[in-house]
Amino acid sequence: MRLKDKVAIITGAASGIGLATARIFASEGARVVLADLDPARTEAARQAAAAAGAETLALRVDVTDRQSVEAMVSATLTQWGRIDCLVNNAGITKDARLVKMTEQQFDSVMSVNLKGVFNCTQAVAPTMIGQGSGVILIASSVVGLYGNFGQTNYAATKAGVIGFTKTWARELGPKGVRTVAVCPGFIATPILDTIPDAVMEKMVEKVPLGRLGQPEEIARVYAFLASDDASYINGAVIEVSGGIMM
Repeated sequence: MRLKDKVAIITGAASGIGLATARIFASEGARVVLADLDPARTEAARQAAAAAGAETLALRVDVTDRQSVEAMVSATLTQWGRIDCLVNNAGITKDARLVKMTEQQFDSVMSVNLKGVFNCTQAVAPTMIGQGSGVILIASSVVGLYGNFGQTNYAATKAGVIGFTKTWARELGPKGVRTVAVCPGFIATPILDTIPDAVMEKMVEKVPLGRLGQPEEIARVYAFLASDDASYINGAVIEVSGGIMM
């Protein structure tokens, strides 16, 4: 069990990649905090993770709200006294072409996907620095590397968190804290539900492996990066996309 007794906070844990990550971390022996906006779905996710036999905690958290984030950190420390890993997974999309994107669409995606990562990481950093150890994992995207039609706001945030990763790797690395970004490609999660079938077929055609990724395939990468097996990986940006951009 690569994560035995490690304490991990996972944001956006109620579904998709976040839920898969919570379940796999639990199966690897971690104590898991599942953080999301919807209490009922978050509790259901907690029960799914707990089925692996791990200690779990479900919290309603709004990553854009500093008080909510600080309460999450406080509850985690009260429960287990340490924080070994933060998975910054919470994210949203509000797509539109540049000429049609509203200010609200732009600002809301910035608030969750960029400021939310800043809020959560800044909140856990003092604890990790005090421990002399910790791992910050950040969900970027291939869109942050290569751009995507209709995703000015989303692409900007996912490129922005790569900047966070590089900066925090330099700032926190000397304190024993590693920071790594993961860039998923097209993953079969609810975020794709609104995409028309014809568009989805074209997306899949671009993937050399000929299929969408599964949430568990991203979660397993997070589990490796959170473990001591990845102890010399810091500041990396790891693409997990089935080779879509080759």
